[in-house]
Amino acid sequence: QVQLVESGGGLVQPGGSLRLLCAASGSALGIYAMGWYRQAPGKQRELVARISVGGSPNYADSVKGRFTMSRDNAKNTVALQMNSLKPDDTGVYYCNAGKLTYGIYYPYDYWGQGTQVTVSS
Repeated sequence: QVQLVESGGGLVQPGGSLRLLCAASGSALGIYAMGWYRQAPGKQRELVARISVGGSPNYADSVKGRFTMSRDNAKNTVALQMNSLKPDDTGVYYCNAGKLTYGIYYPYDYWGQGTQVTVSS
C-alpha cells in the first residue's frame, strides 16, 4: 500500500508560480511511474504530467513548457513546478502512483487527498 500526501497549493495571480510536492509512505516510490492529475470544477480529472521510473517526464499539451515534473526516489517524493500559471490551471491537484506501458500511463488506485490551486487576480 502506498499513502500519498500532496502539499503546496494555494492562491496565486496569473503569471505566478507554485511548487507542489507529493510525499509517499508505506512503500518506495521508486518502483512506480507517477502522475499528477488535476480536476477543475465540473470537469473530469485529467492527467497533466507523468514521470517514468527512470525519471523521464511527459506533459499534457496544455501545460507543456510551463510545468516541470521531477522525482527524488531517495526522499520518496515527486514534485510539480508550475510556472506562468493561468486561470485555466485552477483545480484540485492529485498525486498518483501507476505504471507506464508503451508510453501510456495507467493509474493504480493510490491517490492523495489533493491540494487546491487557484489562479485568480
